[in-house]
Amino acid sequence: MDASMNKTVQQYGLSQYVNHGDPYNATTHNATHTFSLAFDPVMDKAISGISVVILFITMVSLGCTMELGKIKAHIMRPKGVAIALVAQFGIMPLSAFALAKILQMGPIEAVTVLICGCCPGGNLSNIFALALQGDMNLSIVMTTCSTVMALGMMPLLLYLYCQGFPNIENAVPYAGISIALVLTLVPCAIGIAINHWAPRYASIVTKVGLSLLLIASVAIGIMSGITVGGTVWVLLSPKMMVTASMMPLMGFLLGYFLSAVLRLNAKCRRTIAIETGCQNIQLCSTILKVAFPLEVIGPLFLFPLLYIMFQIIEALFLIILFRCYQRLKPASEGKTVYLAVDGVVEEVKVP
Repeated sequence: MDASMNKTVQQYGLSQYVNHGDPYNATTHNATHTFSLAFDPVMDKAISGISVVILFITMVSLGCTMELGKIKAHIMRPKGVAIALVAQFGIMPLSAFALAKILQMGPIEAVTVLICGCCPGGNLSNIFALALQGDMNLSIVMTTCSTVMALGMMPLLLYLYCQGFPNIENAVPYAGISIALVLTLVPCAIGIAINHWAPRYASIVTKVGLSLLLIASVAIGIMSGITVGGTVWVLLSPKMMVTASMMPLMGFLLGYFLSAVLRLNAKCRRTIAIETGCQNIQLCSTILKVAFPLEVIGPLFLFPLLYIMFQIIEALFLIILFRCYQRLKPASEGKTVYLAVDGVVEEVKVP
């Protein structure tokens, strides 16, 4: 192992996990990896740069969907937002921690999963909330508030949950995460300003942003595949596959359960369920790629892509179930209202 690798291993507190005989310097028992990859530094920097560009485009587009008036209205009646934030920063980090402990993940795998679980909500949830006929104002405000709150909550939650794993305190780049969170607020503010001062351009910015996002995503996918090569088996291990499939599902179900217990209406329940299970994957991927050296994170910086695949599949399944329920429920089903007419109480169905 060369001097730079030694320095990296010591910095991230992984010395005891390195197996010098393994070509990838990975311990099989702990499934914890310190990768010694032959990669092109130019390619690595290009991937990091494109990751930042993707995050910037995403946050500007997200900001273009936000309206200051609606945000203010929900802040003045904060019950729904408060419950949503408890769900976002309570359920998802706890789910990530529980899965990492149950599956006995190694340090870098555990940190990867925890960072994903502690991320704020993403703008994909707004699309799913619309398909589920949820409360769109609540959805957008919840995404906004969780993005702002993440500036303090994400480092705090990572610090607290990392105490449950031995020897990974040094593996969390708090400074890099904080910088990434601050940088997300700038493009988000730009998007909000565009929607407020020049609303006619907001839809154009969103459409152009989506096109650029798709192109950049394809490019980063191809370059990442070339870079990680044969080590992709780490990403597709049973532990990571189970985690990526269970986390969004746990978020959807527990988010709905929490809002039901607190007696929110059906639209808010569906909205909070979707918002809870949908993470800001672009932020997570950027943090993992930019804040960690490639020889430490290896192919695990692609874990958010695995997560979003299961997130989309499970959300689409829930949307299909909801649509089927709407079609199959009795047409006469409605709200019962009792009216008093000339001293006689009559029962009336209101659809």
